Amino acid sequence: MLDIVQNGDPVLRTTAAEILPADISSPKIQKILNDMTVALEAQEDGVAIAAPQIGVPLRIFVVSHRALAIEKEEETGIPADETPSTKKSKNLVFINPEILKLSKKRHWVPEGCLSVRWLYGKVLRAEKTSVRAYDETGKRFTRNGNGLMAQIFQHETDHLNGALFIDKARGIEEIHPEDLREGARLSHD
Repeated sequence: MLDIVQNGDPVLRTTAAEILPADISSPKIQKILNDMTVALEAQEDGVAIAAPQIGVPLRIFVVSHRALAIEKEEETGIPADETPSTKKSKNLVFINPEILKLSKKRHWVPEGCLSVRWLYGKVLRAEKTSVRAYDETGKRFTRNGNGLMAQIFQHETDHLNGALFIDKARGIEEIHPEDLREGARLSHD
């Protein structure tokens, strides 16, 4: 299994390179997408991952089916763990993502990061975001996000630009898994 790169590794502070759309279907890029998915699925608290987090300085991030279930819960009010489709949803792939719009309304939201293990803090994020990217087949799409999904789009784009949430966070504290309250939900990527 791939290790997730931790804070201090220079790849996390590098601006990731764009991928030529013609290369998206290449075995190399498809392997990177698979490696990212495997690394993300191995983290129970992970909702997204950027390519630099597995040591690859390319403009890719993957949003977990878990985040999609939480998004659905935010929209419907039905708890994600009670939704039969939670496990059936597939991950979303964003290649060469670009944020098109950020809402003016912003909130301080709790964040953590798979590359800055067990530190958490609050980051000022736009409530709504619109992103344009390519999917794993090379098809261009635009996706809007509210709440957690908007937060993920901004957090992952920061990774692709060489920034970590701790650069913007306030009230940073260390919280280990055994210290988390039962049922607490902190955003992690």
